[in-house]
Amino acid sequence: MDDLHDLHRPAGPHGLDHRIGAALRACGTDPRVAGAARSLSWAGEHAALWLAAGLAGAVVDRPRRGAWLRGTVLTAGAHVVSMGVKQVVRRPRPTHVAPLVGTVGRHSFPSSHATSAAAAAVAFGALGARAVPPLATAVCLSRLVAGVHYPSDVAAGAALGALTARLGARWMRGDARA
Repeated sequence: MDDLHDLHRPAGPHGLDHRIGAALRACGTDPRVAGAARSLSWAGEHAALWLAAGLAGAVVDRPRRGAWLRGTVLTAGAHVVSMGVKQVVRRPRPTHVAPLVGTVGRHSFPSSHATSAAAAAVAFGALGARAVPPLATAVCLSRLVAGVHYPSDVAAGAALGALTARLGARWMRGDARA
């Protein structure tokens, strides 16, 4: 320990979570980055961005309307599951950085924004929506830049969302055996 500040930094994986989170939050000192993080965080609240994207896909892509709607249901379902996991785990949000945005809840694990973003990336990406995966990645990163999640929250949320969408892929495509 080189200075007094090291006394307050956790060691091991939790310390790494803190350090990576603090480094990404520092990116938010640029007003343009902070504005983007706020906008993406707002758009991803309650999976709104992804639900709107899925419904828009259903309107525009009439031949695959059912697949788009089922993908939207998978995305919403993943989001609901993540909120349930939050209530079980009850990990507090980071306090070692100042947040750029307000949050609906006090718990951070897993990131529900990351869960719904990854579910949408997998589900809608399978339908050819090439813009969704990079946008989903940006939403995930926005939660770190905004300082409201640890990196492990975002990674766990993304894994949960991707797994949920992957498990529902056959149903989403309309496979009767799903």
